[in-house]
Amino acid sequence: MSKSLPTGKPKTASIFKAPETPAPANPIPSSSPAFGTPAHTIRPFNPPAVAPKASILPVLLPPVTLRPLAFRTFTKKHSLTLTSSALQVIATFIGRHCGTGWREEGLAEKVLEEVAKSWKARSGGVIVDGEKGALKDILKNLEGSMVGGRIVVARELSRQNSLVLGSSQSGEVSHTRLGLRPISLVREDSQSSFGISGLGVEEDEEEDENRDPRKWLKVIDAFEQPRLIYNVGKKHFDKYMITFKNITKTPLMHFRDTSKPSLLPPASHKTQVFRNRYNLIHQRLLRNESFQAPTFETGKASLRRSSSNIAQQSYKLTPIANLLGRNGSTHMLLGLLTITPTGTLAINDLTGSIALDLTHAKPLPEDGAWFAPGMIVIVDGTYEEDDNNAGGLGGSGGIGGTIGGKFIGFFIGGPPCERRQTTLGLSGKNGDGDITAGGGFGWVDFLGLGSERAVGSKMRKISQRLLKPPSEEEDESEGRGRIIIIGEVTLDKPATLQALKKLLALYAAETEENTPMTFILLGNFVTHPIMARGGSGGSIEYKEYFDTLALTLAEYPTLLQASTFIFVPGDNDGWNSSFSAGAATTLPRPGVPEVFTSRIKRAFASANAELEKERGTKGDGEAIWTSNPTRVLLFGPNHEILVFRDNMTSRLRRTAIRFSSSTPTVEDDHDIQMSNTPPPPSSPPQQTSPQPEEEPSSPISAPQPASESTLHAARKLTKTILDQGNLSPFPLSIRPVLWDYTSPLQIYPLPTAMVLADTDTDAFCVTYEGCHVMNPGCVVAPGRRGVARWVEYGVVKGTGRVRECLF
Repeated sequence: MSKSLPTGKPKTASIFKAPETPAPANPIPSSSPAFGTPAHTIRPFNPPAVAPKASILPVLLPPVTLRPLAFRTFTKKHSLTLTSSALQVIATFIGRHCGTGWREEGLAEKVLEEVAKSWKARSGGVIVDGEKGALKDILKNLEGSMVGGRIVVARELSRQNSLVLGSSQSGEVSHTRLGLRPISLVREDSQSSFGISGLGVEEDEEEDENRDPRKWLKVIDAFEQPRLIYNVGKKHFDKYMITFKNITKTPLMHFRDTSKPSLLPPASHKTQVFRNRYNLIHQRLLRNESFQAPTFETGKASLRRSSSNIAQQSYKLTPIANLLGRNGSTHMLLGLLTITPTGTLAINDLTGSIALDLTHAKPLPEDGAWFAPGMIVIVDGTYEEDDNNAGGLGGSGGIGGTIGGKFIGFFIGGPPCERRQTTLGLSGKNGDGDITAGGGFGWVDFLGLGSERAVGSKMRKISQRLLKPPSEEEDESEGRGRIIIIGEVTLDKPATLQALKKLLALYAAETEENTPMTFILLGNFVTHPIMARGGSGGSIEYKEYFDTLALTLAEYPTLLQASTFIFVPGDNDGWNSSFSAGAATTLPRPGVPEVFTSRIKRAFASANAELEKERGTKGDGEAIWTSNPTRVLLFGPNHEILVFRDNMTSRLRRTAIRFSSSTPTVEDDHDIQMSNTPPPPSSPPQQTSPQPEEEPSSPISAPQPASESTLHAARKLTKTILDQGNLSPFPLSIRPVLWDYTSPLQIYPLPTAMVLADTDTDAFCVTYEGCHVMNPGCVVAPGRRGVARWVEYGVVKGTGRVRECLF
């Protein structure tokens, strides 16, 4: 009787025991059980669940050894500059994680490539600095995806060349790019693809819903634009917004200021408004060829004589603080014109202030631009020291205070403007080429829909496919790529509604495929600020005017179904006019509240529903009530239109400085071609004059040719605003602005086109430094009975023309 184990199972002799074999992890049944075929004739391969991490022997990699490879990757290939601190951090990282294979196996080159792409993806600037946390965050995220010195990720690299990592918590998966915010963020300025996601760019470009160019139209409100400020140290733009964090509670992006914009900000933000304006224009001047000294000057007299012509074209700016002790010397100043508390004219920069004497000054070009307090100008003249107080006032020594004496100006001019393609670093005659390897801010996302380097080339291809130029047989006025700009739509005047009906009827009579894609209606929508007049109807009467406009628009359902109507308010519109009584309100100002415009939106909804009922396809026409100013983008950064409503000419006439040496000049019929340079010490500057566009005859009605005075006023206004690079170059006491919302007021880089609606000037269309500026004037032509006037802008050619019709 055999012995039993304590468990009751009979004990088997060891000689009869079957050899113990480990049970297969994944048993497979025998192919022939009757013949006793082994279950595993070939031992199956069971890959490990997790690949063992290869061992890396860290090495001490000197930065000097890695410098040639880093220079080739960062500078030659990606146009980035590595600082010594950044090179030290990257060399330490590669030596620790790539080991001895950093050179032979090419591991260091792949790491450098990914770090450079990730730095560009987060818009870190052209200088890679290792002292800040941006580079360390990129390397920290890259460390988690490296195995054996190689970059291993679960997914392929994205189209934007940035790693995609997956992390899970509470059943939710978050895909986070290196140094970028989560994809799940819905803010347009938080898209992980630099605007491609926000614009809806997909692999299949031939989709039917994207054939209409209006699908690529975006209206950006002034209060939704990114807050950008120029950083003098980095020579790049910093972005101010709230820091976002991922699910691991680690910051993804760091900024110098994480506070929300406020209508009542600290007093320091007021100083920052003018400081940023000065820095922006100063860096623009330093990029100008006229302010770049030749580098080939030597001590040889022969070479100096040969380069004398070139040396005369190089100018140098002098800080105001450096005038102390240099009595009788000639200098060129860049500063802000101000009025001192004593009533004298002065010029300020970041180093000091000095009284300005313009008794014998000559404006350049003569009678070609306005010069008023609040503008940043270039003054060439002589410093005259005060004998009574030679060392400055208040013991300040000139640093940050008022300099003793005065500066006698001989020439005064505005800072030269910079073309859009130069700012963005674009090549080609009209900026339609690729990004150059030189300078420029091509990687800066100024409007939150993608930078030029990220989506520019893609958008240009789509634009060329959807907006084809008209052939010679076709009428150039026909086509989908048109924007109709109507100014001063005062709804309380019966003549305005009659002119608007006639205008809309002309475009409604065209074929459906030739319907203009956008109508821009500019205020003031009432002649007087009725909301500030007490018992004259107030808001009820104001709403009735828009109800009347809704009835007018409802008569043309084809336009409401196929076009986008954009409404930009004026100073007399609500709610701002309720406390300003029609005076200059703060800029930027929000759009008309929805409580007044509900009937108009209902008209669009009815027209779209009617189209769906008839054809089975839903219409997508819409009405957008936006701010003043606003940006209209077509195909991302490829086509930018700045829309601004303000009677600026009258304000310039009231505040501008009068010069005794300036006399009005009568211009010829042809355009004056000038170069764009600042005022030299001894000769007037040669600056480009805005070029008026020819106004061909229209089948609707041939407009009257623009007079010489109209062209001169248009050129003068255009040059003043674009040279200043700001929509409000006035003191805050004359034109108040919201300190935390001054980025939408900057005209940098220059837009493709600009709508400067000024009813104090006749309608015009001029081009200055590649920017096409249009003024529609009033929809009812002043001084002419029964004439409606507007501007028709062609996106393909980038030019507009004044149109007229009788009603």
